[in-house]
This record gives sequence, structure tokens and C-alpha cells, in this order.
Amino acid sequence: GSGDGQGQILQRFPEKDWEDNPFPQGIELFCQPSGWQLFPEMNPPSFFVAVLTDINSERHYCACFTFWEPLDPTTQAQSHPRNGEEEEEEEEPSSPVQPTQLFAPKSLVLVSRLDHAEVFRNSLGLIYTIYVDGMSVPLESVVGNLLTCTIPITGGAQ
Repeated sequence: GSGDGQGQILQRFPEKDWEDNPFPQGIELFCQPSGWQLFPEMNPPSFFVAVLTDINSERHYCACFTFWEPLDPTTQAQSHPRNGEEEEEEEEPSSPVQPTQLFAPKSLVLVSRLDHAEVFRNSLGLIYTIYVDGMSVPLESVVGNLLTCTIPITGGAQ
């Protein structure tokens, strides 16, 4: 096809909406403004913060950290059949053609009513590092520890 896909939420914290702060609908579309596309090379991680305004004119700061993961070759073959045709028995060429490695975007998103871009970048960077390094720390524990941190408000009490 066109190489465009749809985003999918794999995990979220909290798992259920808070009464005063519902989960932003369509956030998976927002994470990849150019669309969910596969690329033939691994792009460097990227970070951006945007402001969403809800129906009550409340600002929600959405920090998005996107990185790239190689697709499993079996997943690639299933999602990209050759020319949409059924496979026919053919003689194997003397040197098999290796399939092109494709990379898919994966995004970590933090939504907050507070405007602290650097804290968001550091928090998402920490989660990314734990994920990439394959550390045995449960992600729920990391997120819980980050959420219990006290962040001083400029010019005010903590």
C-alpha cells in the first residue's frame, strides 16, 4: 500500500480516565502529524511539545518523544505481500534477495496541565532509556515514581 498506517495505544497510565482530566481522544493521530509511516532507515529520536485546548479552554501540554524500532521480518512479510499476488513455486535464485529492513515509529506521550517542557523531555528520555536498555524495572513503577515527584511551580509553593 501507501506505507501509511494507523497509530495504536499500547499502554496508558492511568488505565482509566480521571474525572477531572479525561484521556485526550485521538492522541495517537496527534503523535505523528505526518502519519504513521514505515521508513527504510532508523531515524534519530525526536521530541516536541504542543498545546491542546479542551472544550473548557483548559490547556493540556502534550510532550511527544518518538523513536524508531526495526520491524520483525515476519511482520513485514505479512504486512507487505509481494505485489498482492499469491506465492508461486519458482526456482530459487543463486543469491537470495534480502528483504529491506523497515523501521516503525513508537511514541511516548506525556499530557499535563503544567508547562514544563524540560521536565517532560527528561521524564520521557528516562522511560525510553529503561525500555531500550531492557532493564527489568516495571514500567508501572517508573511512571508511578515520576508522578509522585514534586515539581516546584515558578514563584510559588511546591
